[in-house]
Amino acid sequence: MGASFVLAFVQAAFDVPWSYQVYPAVVSVALAIDKVAIEKELMQHGNAISFRLATVFGMSPRMRIDLLVNDFTYRAVHDRFVVLFESHFKRNYIHVRDVTRAFLHGIVNFDAMKGQIYNVGLSEANISKFELCQRIQTLIPSFVYLEAPVGKDPDQRNYIVSNAKIEATGYAPAVSLDAGLAELIKGYRMVKNTRYGNV
Repeated sequence: MGASFVLAFVQAAFDVPWSYQVYPAVVSVALAIDKVAIEKELMQHGNAISFRLATVFGMSPRMRIDLLVNDFTYRAVHDRFVVLFESHFKRNYIHVRDVTRAFLHGIVNFDAMKGQIYNVGLSEANISKFELCQRIQTLIPSFVYLEAPVGKDPDQRNYIVSNAKIEATGYAPAVSLDAGLAELIKGYRMVKNTRYGNV
């Protein structure tokens, strides 16, 4: 028996239609070419699980402030405002600890899940940038967000994701978007130094 693999890719590696279960791998950026090729190759061998991760958020030892939820929450805490471009664009999110839970779930249930591709996200969090700001504002009432009348977001991802396939295996995220936002707010108020982040 050969080696077994559990691998993950962010959904940004793929061009996706507006709503999908597991979408065909159509490369949207040059960087994703290798990721798509690796996933395709491993899926042919039947001894791998592929997780296509939603946009990850949450506190971590090495913060990624460039990720959308983390970025908007950081701006709400420190700048108190954000300007939204294409605020109606939707995306799916997942807490970093729930990504860990997904990997553990995949390892424990490997025989039942192998040979498959799963979207891993928080089903309650298929929301627009505008809706995300509304959720943040419920926790930080002084947060102001404005919609830009002109301009375009360089990140053109706009989709709704179905996580039903992995949920049908018994996996369920444990950290809600609101709980994750509260955690980020508390963390950003305690940790002001971002020199070790990615931004």
